[in-house]
Amino acid sequence: MADIALGTAAQVTSEVAAQLAAVDRATQRLLRTVGDLDEVSVRQPSLLPRWSRAHVIAHLARNADGLVNLMIWARTGIEHAMYASRDDRDQAIAEGSQHSHQLLFEDLAASCDRFASAVQEMPDHAWTAEIAYPVGDPIPAHHVLRLRLMEVWVHLVDLDHDVDFADIPRPDVEQLLEDAVQQFGGRPDVPALAVEVDFGDHQRTWDLRGTTAPPSRVRGEPGPMLGWLLGRTDAQDLQGTAPDLPDWR
Repeated sequence: MADIALGTAAQVTSEVAAQLAAVDRATQRLLRTVGDLDEVSVRQPSLLPRWSRAHVIAHLARNADGLVNLMIWARTGIEHAMYASRDDRDQAIAEGSQHSHQLLFEDLAASCDRFASAVQEMPDHAWTAEIAYPVGDPIPAHHVLRLRLMEVWVHLVDLDHDVDFADIPRPDVEQLLEDAVQQFGGRPDVPALAVEVDFGDHQRTWDLRGTTAPPSRVRGEPGPMLGWLLGRTDAQDLQGTAPDLPDWR
C-alpha cells in the first residue's frame, strides 16, 4: 500500500509540474494579447453576449483570485470559497470592466502573479486535498490548474483579437476537450453523443451518455470540436450529425 501511495503522490507531483508549465505558457500569451489592446479596443464586444473585452479581462483576473482561494483551502484545511457569492463575483466583474486599459492589464497581471505564488506555496500533499468548486462535484486541488488552463485559453478566444481555437497547442486542446466532455457527460440535459477527434498523430473518441439512443456521431479537428462543445462556434467544420447542445456552464 505504501508503494501505491508513493506512486500516486509522484504522479500528482508530475502532473502539477506539467500543468503549471501549460498554464504559464497560456498566461504569457494572455498577457501579450491584453497588452496589445488599447483604450478603444477593450470597449469593443467580446464573443460572449453582453460582455465587452473589458468584462472578459476582469473575469480572468477575478477567476485567478478565486482559484487562489481554493488553494488556500487545500493548503490550510480551512474552508475558503472561491467567491463569497455569485452576486459578488458578478459585481466585481462589472466594476472591473469600467477600468482603463492600463488598470485592467495591471490587475490581470497582478492576479496572475498571485495565482503563481499560491501554486508555489502549495506543499505536495495539499494537491490531493478535496475542495468544492462552484459547479459540479468536489475536486482534488490539483484540478485547479486544469480549470485555470481552460479559463485562460477559452477566454483568450472570447477576446476575439489574435487567438482562435486552432491556435491552442495540441496537448492543451486535447486536455480541454477531455475536461469539456467529462463535464458535459455528467449532465442529464446533454444528448447521447460520440465525439471523434483527429489529432494528426492519433485519434480519440469520447462518449457522452445521454438519454437518447443511438448516439449522434460528430467528427472533426480539435479546435473546431472544442469551439462547438463550448458553444462558441457552429458545427460547419465538423462532420456527422451535430445535435443541439445546452449552454456551457
